[in-house]
Amino acid sequence: MNLREVRDRIASVKSTQKITSAMKLVSAAKLRRAQAAIEGMSHYSNKLNELLASLLNTTDGFTTELAVKRECKRAVVVAVSSDTGLCGTFNVNIINKLREVLDGYKSSNTQVEVYTVGKKVSDAVKKMGRIPVEALMAQSSAPQYDEIANVVRDFIRRFRAGEIDRVEVVYSHFRSASKQEPTTEAILPVELNDYSENSVSTIDYIVEPGREELLSELVPKVIEVHLFTALLDAVTAEHAARVLAMQIATDNATDLISELTLEYNKGRQQAITNELLDIMSGSGANV
Repeated sequence: MNLREVRDRIASVKSTQKITSAMKLVSAAKLRRAQAAIEGMSHYSNKLNELLASLLNTTDGFTTELAVKRECKRAVVVAVSSDTGLCGTFNVNIINKLREVLDGYKSSNTQVEVYTVGKKVSDAVKKMGRIPVEALMAQSSAPQYDEIANVVRDFIRRFRAGEIDRVEVVYSHFRSASKQEPTTEAILPVELNDYSENSVSTIDYIVEPGREELLSELVPKVIEVHLFTALLDAVTAEHAARVLAMQIATDNATDLISELTLEYNKGRQQAITNELLDIMSGSGANV
């Protein structure tokens, strides 16, 4: 490249660097809000789980049809991605995890309905030759509890009617700002033993009208909160992935600017040297 091309390239990279740096700051602000949202939801979820565990441990013989495991002939998979890109391998990892889950169901001849959250996974499902049943939310970055609760109630109704045998969610779990882990969790049937075995509560609640009546209402609520928390978790992971991707892009732009600046300075020095040589050659000829 000549000096003009190098100079133009440096200006272009600096312009891109400003964009990636600004996107990093925006994503970092969104990440802080998402972390605050999931932290607040975690307190509610943990208390709800604690209450469920306490009631299960003090109620003999409680059963619910939502915990019944049967041969899985029809399953529902909820896949969660982002609506936009520029977040590294975030969407690729989710799509690969979804493909792995679907392949597992295919080997067992299970009919699968795929519900999508996020445009990226919706497009990927279509490329797999499947038609998503529907998008659970208009925007993957803004989960609304009432909207998700209505979807879960429909899943519960269909599970009770025997129309579906299993519901699971595929999403990216936020572990830290630098690590997001593709995860699969079952929503239905619910594992009551997981709650009772992990209980540390010793509170003996006074319950009206009765423990079984409360448990019958509490179990569906726990399922709703489970899915909603997973969606909040996925949003947090998305913002964290984008912060990391934009940081890497900004650092790469800084390195590229340094290389191009060095190349420009070398080229400019070479041009000055050539001009001096030409002048000196001309002076020598005149002598």
